[in-house]
Amino acid sequence: MTAVQEERTTDELKALAEQAGRDLEDASALEILQWAVDTFGKRFCVTSSMEDAVVAHLASRAMKGVDVVFLDTGYHFEETIGTRDAVEAVMDVNVITLTPRQTVAEQDAEYGPKLHDRDPDLCCKLRKVEPLERGLKDYVAWATGLRRDESPTRANTPVVGWDEKRQKVKISPIARWTQDDVDAYVQEHGVLTNPLLMDGYASVGCAPCTRRVLEGEDARAGRWAGRAKTECGLHG
Repeated sequence: MTAVQEERTTDELKALAEQAGRDLEDASALEILQWAVDTFGKRFCVTSSMEDAVVAHLASRAMKGVDVVFLDTGYHFEETIGTRDAVEAVMDVNVITLTPRQTVAEQDAEYGPKLHDRDPDLCCKLRKVEPLERGLKDYVAWATGLRRDESPTRANTPVVGWDEKRQKVKISPIARWTQDDVDAYVQEHGVLTNPLLMDGYASVGCAPCTRRVLEGEDARAGRWAGRAKTECGLHG
């Protein structure tokens, strides 16, 4: 396992990410994650919204006890927190729960109630983006469950790329997968999934900003419905 990742400059990491994105485009998800583990070791982590545990499960096959970072925004469905607890209990991973600097009550006191309705971008920044910045500071690379088929904004997601905003290597091992691929993996390996996926939700975020999708809508249509907003800021 490589032990010199601390010595790489930002430019070297960026070049490494871009080259890996080209080299690993046709690799399997497990091969991509094995590359990440071999290259970055403990300075690599997986982030999970606990919509499902597919990437966490894949990563645990590449490295037992891999860090899985979860953002507890204070607005999650009970089912999402239950999925996190189940993943922590039954999978060979190390779940790390990040929380915002303020509780929901403290945020309401400073900004007024239901900030998510009045300024969802600010709410996401306070409850998702800033906690993740703090949570990722000790990692060189992080993995996500982004898929190209989820929405037009994700159509060009590289399997390995450079996260310019955070100056880190960003790995999307299932970027080329379809929903059928995800379903097949879940069935084959008995992977935990959020119960809401069986109740009309195609993408699970914070409860106030997530609804069930309608027939023919893309998977992200239930997030911030009726608004131009399509991403929380973690991935763009």
